Amino acid sequence: MFRGASAINLDTKGRIAIPKRYRETLHVEFNSQLVITVDFQSACLLLYPLEAWKTIEAKLLQLSDTQRPERAMKRLLLGYAHECELDSNGRLLLPPPLRQYANLDKHAMLVGQLNKFELWDEAAWQQQIELSREAIQSEAFVESERLADFSL
Repeated sequence: MFRGASAINLDTKGRIAIPKRYRETLHVEFNSQLVITVDFQSACLLLYPLEAWKTIEAKLLQLSDTQRPERAMKRLLLGYAHECELDSNGRLLLPPPLRQYANLDKHAMLVGQLNKFELWDEAAWQQQIELSREAIQSEAFVESERLADFSL
């Protein structure tokens, strides 16, 4: 399970180094294989271990090719999907179209989301944190059935 936010940098070739605390899990449990795609709701990238991605693909396979929203989601997620492998130094090369989608330049944030990572431009991540705080304070948050009995 992946958790926590890590500040990372892109090198001049568009590579990121996965923080050491995640590398062993990715090497041992997932054979260093990942799938990177776009988040269709936010300007960030999603990095899935290949096994977790297979679950997403199974869900996408159930979507219609004739319903516009479903087809659009499939186009984005599958069209941008890129299989990759961590190199011996724990780095991943991010293809230019994916870097462009998430406005990734130099400074980024890798955010663990249990079964996947989100990869954000650092400034966009800071804005997202503020939006998340506002959403938590909204009435819609309180009205959510799944969150009604959630406490820390």
